[in-house]
Parts: sequence; structure tokens; C-alpha cells
Amino acid sequence: MKTIIVVGNGMVGYKFCEKLVANEESKAFKIIVFGEEPRPAYDRVHLSEFFANQDAKALEMAPVEWYIENNIELIISERITDIHRANKKITTVKNREFSYDYLVLATGSSAFVPPIKGVEKEGVFVYRTIEDLEGMLAYAAKLKGKNPNARAAVLGGGLLGLEAGKAVMDMGLEPHIVEFAPKLMPRQLDSRSSQVLQLKLESIGLNIHLSKATNQILGEHAITGMEFGEDDVLDVEMLVISAGIRPRDELGKSCDLEMGVRGGIVVDNKMQTSDENIYAIGEVALYNQMIYGLVAPGYEMANVAVAQILGKQETLMAAEIDMSTKLKLIGVDVASFGEPFMPAAKGHSVIFENKTQHLYKRINVSLDGKKLLGGILVGDASDYNMLHQVYLNSMPIPEDPSQLILPASEGGAFGSAMDLPDNAVVCSCENVTKGQICCSVSDDGNETLKDVAKATKASTSCGGCKPMVDDLVKETLKSLGKVVKERICEHFDYSRQELYDIVKMKEIKDFDLLLDSHGTGNGCEICKPLAASLFASIFNETANKQETIQDSNDRYLANIQRNGTYSVVPRVAGGEISPKQLIAMGRIGNKYDLYTKITGGQRIVMFGAQLHELPLIWEELIAEGFETGQAYGKSLRTVKSCVGSTWCRYGLDESVSFAIEIENRYKGIRSPHKFKGGVSGCIRECAEARGKDFGFIAVEGGWNIYIGGNGGANPKHAVLLAEKVDKETAIKYVDRYLMFYIRTAQPLMRTAAWLDKLEGGIDYVKDVVINDCLGIVKQLDEEMQFMVDTYKCEWTEAVENPEIRARYTHFVNSDEEDKNIEFVNLREQKMPTPWA
Repeated sequence: MKTIIVVGNGMVGYKFCEKLVANEESKAFKIIVFGEEPRPAYDRVHLSEFFANQDAKALEMAPVEWYIENNIELIISERITDIHRANKKITTVKNREFSYDYLVLATGSSAFVPPIKGVEKEGVFVYRTIEDLEGMLAYAAKLKGKNPNARAAVLGGGLLGLEAGKAVMDMGLEPHIVEFAPKLMPRQLDSRSSQVLQLKLESIGLNIHLSKATNQILGEHAITGMEFGEDDVLDVEMLVISAGIRPRDELGKSCDLEMGVRGGIVVDNKMQTSDENIYAIGEVALYNQMIYGLVAPGYEMANVAVAQILGKQETLMAAEIDMSTKLKLIGVDVASFGEPFMPAAKGHSVIFENKTQHLYKRINVSLDGKKLLGGILVGDASDYNMLHQVYLNSMPIPEDPSQLILPASEGGAFGSAMDLPDNAVVCSCENVTKGQICCSVSDDGNETLKDVAKATKASTSCGGCKPMVDDLVKETLKSLGKVVKERICEHFDYSRQELYDIVKMKEIKDFDLLLDSHGTGNGCEICKPLAASLFASIFNETANKQETIQDSNDRYLANIQRNGTYSVVPRVAGGEISPKQLIAMGRIGNKYDLYTKITGGQRIVMFGAQLHELPLIWEELIAEGFETGQAYGKSLRTVKSCVGSTWCRYGLDESVSFAIEIENRYKGIRSPHKFKGGVSGCIRECAEARGKDFGFIAVEGGWNIYIGGNGGANPKHAVLLAEKVDKETAIKYVDRYLMFYIRTAQPLMRTAAWLDKLEGGIDYVKDVVINDCLGIVKQLDEEMQFMVDTYKCEWTEAVENPEIRARYTHFVNSDEEDKNIEFVNLREQKMPTPWA
């Protein structure tokens, strides 16, 4: 029996073993795996998730029992020190010898530590292993025990550095990212997309320092700061180094394998080194003069090495490696595919940018406009999977390529994932095609994403392809005539609509009771806010109830801003505000030194309020006749209006009064997503009513009603529901439409997406709300009237209720304000610092 020794039990080493034992021929081999860490292989891609529960087992690729069941001898906590190529033996640090027929080097990489003076000081860590993270957690806890406002820096603004920044945030330390280059993620993003990413990260509390070369680490024994220049110092009490990787290639050097000039063991397209009996895979392997730091190429290398050892000579590495990737970095989508940077001589770029939404999309197309060559997505990567497939399969693109990243005709530029060819590789990490996924459903009877993932391995690595795999599973089931159920999460085996009906029919008003009677486990960040939304939508509860399951903004009835302060947004119905109210807002804003701005929804927002100030500010606003504008909630935001026939010579009807009436009617209604309205007094459309979730436009003979529009990341025009109806009829139709949407939409689904996915689309909505095809309009009318009749101002409730008001403190054991919040002055108003 021949022996295969695998040196390294990381993700790629494990994948080699998994692919090897999947072949019947593997039974002819004895397999020994060495890992120098004290545990089996674990998922480094999702390493930052360790901070959520500190459970190393949750990251395991497979338990120890898996190795035993597959006749693999796993030896952990033992490093290989020497390779003796002449007699095919290896020696371990314990001076044990093992013989091999084939040796697979999967030693991966280590963190690169720059030669900075003082880098050996206490409080300086690298971000690479679970042991590193455990050390960081222990040190952070010690720091916070001495100083609750301790600061930590991350050296490196690349992929790993931003993940480390999330780790610092999760530990409750003030995070600072220090990057030598003039932009974040310099290898993946262009300057404009990097700026958008920076704005987003700063908005959630990360402090970004670019173009910084660290000269030395300050402090006698433990770090107290970083010095960049003579007068340029950053005071921090902890440092996490994530400045890149270096291949763990020392074994290759010591046994005289061919090495790259800058490191890495040279391999060919068979993954063979200069010794035909030794293979190298993963981040230690230098292929095409490159080290590939992504998991997908490493897995493909593992597959090739297995095939070659088993005699399947036709399986070779591709001449070019696809470096496309999609990640969610600290709550923001970042993706790149194909050629993200495009020289003008090779193709054209189409760019869409919205810094207010922290959104950037760029696609690169061939000079003839017929091929997609690559692109970059920041802020919204929902189209990544389809764009990647269009690129990989050289699929035809629209005559106007901008349709690929901007809303085009109804339904967008993309069809269904089912339109892809069967050989399209959907999961590049595991090399799983669309055809394999669909056959897993249709031929093998796997009817859930979980079952298909278990059978095919699709989506089990980085997870970037999961939305597309899920779509393929659902579309295949539909093609088989089966009903597809939209399950909320692992804790509730119901769709949102089913849970809505359960809550309503059984009058359940408590999350724990709902979980005990119809769910499992403890709930999560998906089902808790969803349940809170249902209680509000059905019973018209305010967000002051069910505090522990609310989103953070709903918990404090205000949106938290990038520097830890909050916004204050009173309702200004229809955009109409009296001089007296303007003076009152000015006085209050001046008293609390708030930054004031007119919003796009015709309101006045005041920024910079500290948590303890919110009840004081709102107490004064309420006394002046204001009420909450619910800028923080999944509810009605505003109803925008033009000045209408009262003032405008083109106006056909009185739009301001109508907008005020509508806004006061729908204020406080909780829904699956925020929604907005507009009322235009004529077809000149100054209120942009067709860009809203519902809109009214005055025409000769009455009002035209439009529904299902929205702005934001994916703007879309509303479509016509009814035309030339009187005001009472218009309100009745929109009442029903909103209640129907609230009842049937998925969580966090805007009306535009809901209407797109609704079978029958606008024609079906017309049948329901106008023709009463379901016989439910009476119920919808009654439900809306209940909402209108039972409205309460949440801030009035919070100010008058001592128990609710007591929540508004920065510290659980003190009434002191947070003195660490800083501002700078700009245009005679205070701004967060550093501002961008």
C-alpha cells in the first residue's frame, strides 16, 4: 500500500483529503495528515465569526471523527522539520520519521510582519489563527477593564485588514485602519470605488488613515501608539498586523525544491514541484509566477493534485486563474470579477456612483461593446453572480451595457439563473455547475438549499454563490410543479406571510411566546426584528415595545450616525412648515448645537444629538407641536409634494393638502421596508411621484395613481395602477395596495421588488385592490382604518413614560455624557471628526 503524506491541515489540505477519499481508488493508499495547530482544519475565510460566539468547533471543516471514518491518520500539534527527498522520508519536530510515496505540501502562508521598530512589544498581534484571536480577546478584555474607551489599530487596509477591523469593532475597541497606500483594498479596487468604501466604513465607526508609513511602535513594554512622522502619532493600546501574507515555503527551501525569486514553491499545471513525487497546493504554491490568496484556486489545485496522484493525467490547472471574488466586509458588499481595471486601449468602462448611498458599480466592456470583461461592485453586489456568469460564459450583453448595472426595462437586463448554460460554473470554490445543482434537485430529490449544498458542496466555502444556488433550487422545484416555500430563518419554518397569519389569528404579542409555540432555538437578528415588525403591522404597536428584539435604530427611535451621535427628524407632513415651527426648530437646534440640513424628502434633519439629549430635544419639539418623523423605522418616511394649484400656474389640483392628508393617514404604519409617497399637482412631476412607492399625479379629470417605484441603490419608476379617479377613490386604492404589500412581501423587500416578483405583477394587484378578485378588500379597508385610528407618536410615548425614558443613557452605571465624541466646525456648523 502506497502512502500519501499531507503537510498542512488548513482549508486546502483538508480539501485535498476530502476530494481524495471521494474516489474509490483512494482505498489503495495510506493517508497521513500533519497539522501544526492543536485542532483539525477550520474555515479561515469566516475567521472573524469566532468573535460572535468564540466557538472554534463552529468553524471546523470536519470533526476528528471524519478523519477516522475515512481512514485518515490525523496528527496535530506536530510540525514537519525536514524532507529527505533521496529516501522519501520526512522528520517531525519530535524527531519521528515517516516514509511517503507522494508528499503534498499544503503549508499555506503566514502573516507578513513588517520590520518596524518596536513590533515585538506587548499588545501587538497578527490576525491569522484562532490562537491569535484568543490572544487578542484576552488582551482587549484587560484593556477595557482599565479603560472602557480603549483604542486599537489595524496595520493594513486590504481584505484581511478590513476583516481585522471588524474584529476590533466586535471586541468593543475604537477601531483605526492604517494603510500605507493612498486607498483601501489597493489590489482589488480603483480609486473611486475605494473612496466609496471608505465613506461607508467611516459611517459605521471605522477611522481610516491612508498614506501612512509606520516608523516605530511607541511604548516602553506595551504599545501606546504608532509614530508615522516627527509630529504624526496615533495613540492606540493595541495593534493588529494584517499587512499581507508570505508563503510557508521553508520546507521547500531546505530540501532544494525549485523556488520563486520572491518565495513560493514552483509548480506546473499538474501541481508537481521540481520533484515529481512532491506536490504543492494552496498559498505555498507558485503557479504562473503568482501566489493566489483566494480559497477557490487552492481548492482547484487540491483537485488537480488528487487527479494526478490517482493517474488521471488529463486533469490540469487552467492556464489562467479567475480571481473574481465577492465579500461582505463589515456590513458592506465588495466584489470584483474578470479584469477590474481596464486600459483604454482594451475596452470601455461604464460607471455608476452614488456616494450618499455608499454605492459604486463599474463594468468593463470590449471595444465593440459585445463582451463583458470585468467589473467592480461596492455597496450592492446583488448582481455579482449573474455578472460573473455573463463574463465567464461570454454571454451576450445588452446593446446599452449600462443596463447591466442600472435599472432598465421591467425585470432588468438579466433573466433567470435558469437561463445560464448547464456547464456554467456557479460555485467556483467547489467547481459545481448549474447543471449539477439542478440535477441534484430534479434527479436526486434534494429540495432545500441545505440538502443541495450537502450533496454538491456548492456554496459551502466562501458562500458568495449562495443566492444563485438558492435561486436555482427554487426555480428547478417550480419547473417540477412543486410549491416553493420562503422560510424566514432556521428558527421558524414559516414564510413571513404564514407567520403574519399565525400572529394575527392567535393574537400573539410576545416574541418568546411566538418562539416557544411556533419556533425553535433562541431567535436571531433576522427573525427578531421581523417579529417586532409583525407585531407593529398587525397591532399597531410602537417601537417602544418589544425593545430587546428591535433593530438598534428603532430601540432608540433615532438613527445612529458615524461618530456615535443620533439624528432627530420631526415629521413635516407634505413638506409644509410654518414660520413659527421653523423658528422653534432653529431655537432647539441652536440650544443643543445640532447640525441642520434639508432632506430630499422635504424635512429638516438635525444631527449630532447625544443619546442622553434625545428625550430633552424631543420634549421641546413635542411642546412646539411636532411629532416623530420615523426616519429610523421600516415605515412611511415622507409624502413629498409640489406647491400645486395653490401657487403654481400649471397646477391642476391642490397637491399640498392632499400630501398632508396622505402623510397623516399612513404615518406610523410598519411595513416590510420603508416606503415613501409623492403628490404632484400636474404632469410636470415636481414632486417626483413616479419615483416613490406610491404616487399621485393630478390630471384633467382626477388623479393618476402610480405604485411600486423607489430610489436608492436600484431606482425604478412606478407603474400605473389607476387613472382619472377622484381623491377618495385614490386613497381607497392605495390603502388596499399598502395593506396587501404589508401582508404578502418578504422581510426587507421594497415595493418595487415585491411587485416584480409578484405573480401577475401590476395586473394582479389591480384585480386584488380594484376588482376584489380575492374577496378581501373589506378586510384590507378595515385593517388600514385600524392603523389610522390607533396611531401613537412614539416619541411622545417615550418622553412621557419614565421606564422608556430611562433607556437613554450612555452608561448603565452612570448618567454622564460620552465625552469622547468629537466634532469639527465647517460652514458655521459642527461636523463629525474626521469628516469626509
